[in-house]
Amino acid sequence: MKIEHVLAGFVPESRCRDGLALAVLLARQAGARLTVAYVHPPAWTTPGPGKIDAEWQAYIAEQTAQTLEQARRLLAEVRDVPIDYVSHGNRGSGRGLAELAARTDADVVVIGSAPRGGRNRISLGSTADQLLHGSPAPVALAPRGYGGSPPPGLRQLTVAYRRDPAAGQAVRQAVTLATQLDVPLRLITLVVSGGRCSVVEEMMARVREQVADDLETVARGRWPVRAEVEVEVEVEVLEGRDVAAALTSVDWPAGAMLICASSQAGPLRRVFLGDVSLKIIRSAPCPVMMLPRNLQKKSKSGEKSGNT
Repeated sequence: MKIEHVLAGFVPESRCRDGLALAVLLARQAGARLTVAYVHPPAWTTPGPGKIDAEWQAYIAEQTAQTLEQARRLLAEVRDVPIDYVSHGNRGSGRGLAELAARTDADVVVIGSAPRGGRNRISLGSTADQLLHGSPAPVALAPRGYGGSPPPGLRQLTVAYRRDPAAGQAVRQAVTLATQLDVPLRLITLVVSGGRCSVVEEMMARVREQVADDLETVARGRWPVRAEVEVEVEVEVLEGRDVAAALTSVDWPAGAMLICASSQAGPLRRVFLGDVSLKIIRSAPCPVMMLPRNLQKKSKSGEKSGNT
């Protein structure tokens, strides 16, 4: 994937800074344009008395104007990224952002964590849930507090790899993005080991050996980037009693981002969140980007073409 257009969802709450910070960082480093979007309630589908309808429309217009003005103030000092501000009506903010992503041909949709999440962790609310089960574009989620002290830029992409076609495609997409952002790439596989008996230990030893071989094979793969570009690829097997422990068994540098593939059970060309991906998102100490299945690249004419 290559990022040329970043779509950031904005709400007038404290968490809004987190998603905006990640969106600006991505747009700046990728040389992309940024669209900040506010999804407001739609007009009533059943017409009421003219005065009530007019008052509702006026209220929505006022709230939308105030919300987008707040976003403009927060980004007033950003001079090196072209920014547009738009609004869209939908009963669900996540569904509205997914519609905007399709309509504007966005390459990634960025939002922040739900407010109940712990600091430096991602909590999924209704907006994220709707996006993570239907967005046509990759979805990037910023941890709570990310906007307070964001890194100066992305410094590493990490792909959660498992041996299936969706994860292989995620690696190819990540290689292209790492090339665009000029950052190294790390491939990780999580090994969850809860038992300690000899049979379990013997089985886990075989699993470790297999996933290490898988990672090395992937790291030596042929990538769809220019021949003169070399992508630095590192591989690691992370082990722990659960997903959270495995993820915290390795260092995560400032400016890291974790990339995951959608569940194989989901529809094509849509993000679809599986159980393992959900655990990874909730445990990751950095922003997470979820890729749709069968993500397609844009041709020069702006239309969708075959797989990258």
